[in-house]
Amino acid sequence: MALIPTTILTGFLGAGKTTLLNRILREPHGYKIAVIENEFGPENIDNEILVQDSNEQIVEMNNGCICCTVRGDLIVALATLAQKRNAGELQFDRVVIETTGLANPGPVAQTFFMDDEVATHYMLDAVITVVDARHAMQQLDEHEEAQRQVGFADKILLSKIDLVGNSELNTLANRLKRINPRASIGKVEFGNAPISEVLDIRGFNLNDKLDIDPDFLAAEHEHEHHDHDCDADCSHDHHHAHHADDIAAFVFKSERPFHVARLDEFLGGLVQVYGPRMLRYKGVLLMENADRKVIFQGVHQTMGTDIGAKWAENETRGSKLVFIGKNLPSDIFIRGLEQCLV
Repeated sequence: MALIPTTILTGFLGAGKTTLLNRILREPHGYKIAVIENEFGPENIDNEILVQDSNEQIVEMNNGCICCTVRGDLIVALATLAQKRNAGELQFDRVVIETTGLANPGPVAQTFFMDDEVATHYMLDAVITVVDARHAMQQLDEHEEAQRQVGFADKILLSKIDLVGNSELNTLANRLKRINPRASIGKVEFGNAPISEVLDIRGFNLNDKLDIDPDFLAAEHEHEHHDHDCDADCSHDHHHAHHADDIAAFVFKSERPFHVARLDEFLGGLVQVYGPRMLRYKGVLLMENADRKVIFQGVHQTMGTDIGAKWAENETRGSKLVFIGKNLPSDIFIRGLEQCLV
């Protein structure tokens, strides 16, 4: 039986998650979606907004969607939905989980790898983060949760863009790219985003599409470390200096292959020591004596590898890894990875 694609919808308080969800729940898009409201508090205000009949835990919408409120265990909710679907009591072919605005999406994402029953029925399609363009700079400065939500994203949707000018928007986009160069950035206005921007993105899958622009990061890196006289063009880059985010990304690249046992041992050690601070990591690896790519990715302490496509004849072979995390010592990671090369 095919796995049910699941989207985690996250974003800071007031970013516009519920507005977007409302639209998904009411639009005649033809999908049968189960929406799980993952609330931690005893009172669920969102549920009042989404569906009027709040006595029901599972509410069916007229367009084939279902809305279900979880106060507590997500694993139980996913298992219950799967059982009802298998018994023919509910029909749905996708799941969207909305986290609360202060949630760290990491444990929610880990559920899909750590729990066997969840892994048997569901596939994590993507983490979508809604970012409030008007307030994001301040939220990123003041709240680590906001940085984590950006760090985990496979796709970022900017809301409230009508409230900011182009230069503010560019400054924010640059900052988001520094925190997470993997995630593509789109826009959502008053909850209106094409369904294709939210569902079936396959952003979390083990595949070898690594949308990283290491040069973007390298340019930023150099800029921060060189002292020079500033001219008029320089002003916006210096603005970044005031926003030193705890959560940031770095990239490792090499055209030399990795030694399998050394790399295994080193990555195992990294995860033991830094796992709680490693939000997302992903890469394409060139291994010694291998004619296929090895795809590697993880969330916190949960790490997995997969065999990818064959290296093409005319393709430059090499490894490319991106790490996104909180105050990670990039020099230790990079030096260690270099020691694992053949």
